Amino acid sequence: MALDAICLAAVVEELRSAICGGRIDKIYQPSTQDVVLAVRGNTGNVRVLLSANPSHPRLHLTALERENPEKPPMFCMLLRKHLTGARILDLDQPYMERLVTIRLEATNELGDKVSRSLVLEAMGRKANLILLDGEGRIIDCIRRVEGDITTGARQVLPGLFYRLPEPRFGVPPLLERELRFRGEEGNLTEAVGTLWAKVKEGIATPTMLVRDGKMVDYSFLPILQYGPETELKEYPTFGELLDDFYETREQQEHTRQRGEDLLRTVKSARERTARKLENQRQELLSTLDRERLRQMGDILTSNLHLLKKGHSVARLTNYYDPDGEEIEIALDPLLTPQENAAKYYKDYNKAKNAEKALTLQIERGENDLSYLDSVLETLSLAEGERDLQEIRQELTDTGYLKRLKKGGKREKRMAGKPMEFQTDSGLRVSVGKNNSQNDLLTTRQAGKGDLWFHTQKLHGSHVILWSRGEEPDEGSIVQAAMLAAWFSQGREAGKIPVDYTPVKFVRKPAGAKPGMVVYTTYQTLMVQPDGDLVKRLRVK
Repeated sequence: MALDAICLAAVVEELRSAICGGRIDKIYQPSTQDVVLAVRGNTGNVRVLLSANPSHPRLHLTALERENPEKPPMFCMLLRKHLTGARILDLDQPYMERLVTIRLEATNELGDKVSRSLVLEAMGRKANLILLDGEGRIIDCIRRVEGDITTGARQVLPGLFYRLPEPRFGVPPLLERELRFRGEEGNLTEAVGTLWAKVKEGIATPTMLVRDGKMVDYSFLPILQYGPETELKEYPTFGELLDDFYETREQQEHTRQRGEDLLRTVKSARERTARKLENQRQELLSTLDRERLRQMGDILTSNLHLLKKGHSVARLTNYYDPDGEEIEIALDPLLTPQENAAKYYKDYNKAKNAEKALTLQIERGENDLSYLDSVLETLSLAEGERDLQEIRQELTDTGYLKRLKKGGKREKRMAGKPMEFQTDSGLRVSVGKNNSQNDLLTTRQAGKGDLWFHTQKLHGSHVILWSRGEEPDEGSIVQAAMLAAWFSQGREAGKIPVDYTPVKFVRKPAGAKPGMVVYTTYQTLMVQPDGDLVKRLRVK
């Protein structure tokens, strides 16, 4: 699923017509490995993504909005210094190599015109983005490479002259199989050369391979080898195709990278809570035998005249037994008979009190476990650092994360926005991405007459259908319920029950954890989670 050299060539031709002659207006670095250039091109303003991500390095036009860090990384600041206002002259790509050089004309601090180059090496785990001066010397790069003098491995470091990596010409496996399928394996090199020439002439078809409703691969030409089991979906541009293919993967990867520590913390807290809860349940079971302790004390008390200090066991008639059988009662030889009886009564009262305490502790533990499960669910919905930071704040407020010490720098409190959707009839639907947003939506923002949706007995988002003071149509109610089903633990299930009710019947109990509410007077719909509906109704 990597961007192969010929597909990259097709992307380069698409970029050439869109940005050559244009000027770089703004530069962003949304992640450590991705740079976005905002370009005033010949046909309008466009954005170009250059990604040195080893998992999926690439460049293409992009329409996706990416969340930028509050403080730009150093490499971004360097690019802004050298390339803001620069004119894009051309794009070069060596034959069958996953490497593109963007040649630029920039202005230095003295106002003189200077040459600059931005090189994207889109080569798997060695991917890199490198800024060069007019002499081909490296100004800086996203990934510095020390190299190896003994083996002659290439160094990529500021101040050194840039050297091209060793040529890695090779036919992509997907393309090789396709050419063989089409009977063109006789002279593979010639067939590949022909395809390269066609692509450089602008003859290419952005094609997505879809199997079982999922995007599995893409190419610059229709792929016929898989037959009817794989749908071929053509796109207007390679930029749109690559945005679609990588959007979900990028979100998942960014969330995973940025949220791994947070996820470990929550999972660890959940495991501790679950272990503690299981121990408490076992302790509670042991208290259920407390009546036997009281009976032992009664039997000892009624037979004190038969007992003496120093015995470790007493065999006495058990008058609680219908048959009057004898019973053995363990004694502490260091205690008097009266003290042994008192000890059994004490253990009985202790067990009786423990039952009450453990019942309360177990209830709290179950609530804690349910809350942590809800946090794990919301982590899967996080779409960027802002969402993760909001969850960190929530966990700090609830005591699962430690606050920074007084002398430390506190993180700025984030206030993320819920996801927004619009039903086919035009009604607005809001979906909380975490417990803080759920609380805000349900208890502060929604009106009493707006409809509140939530999956029945499953963790998930609070969903609000804004009724605007009118009775919502049936279609909007069903679509809001389907959104609640998708953004829940039941996403991968079949039909699941979703409860809905006016907001006035939803309340937050005093002292309840974030996102926890109770509700009454509700109706239930059985709906199927639908990812296509989610994409169609989402308001960007």
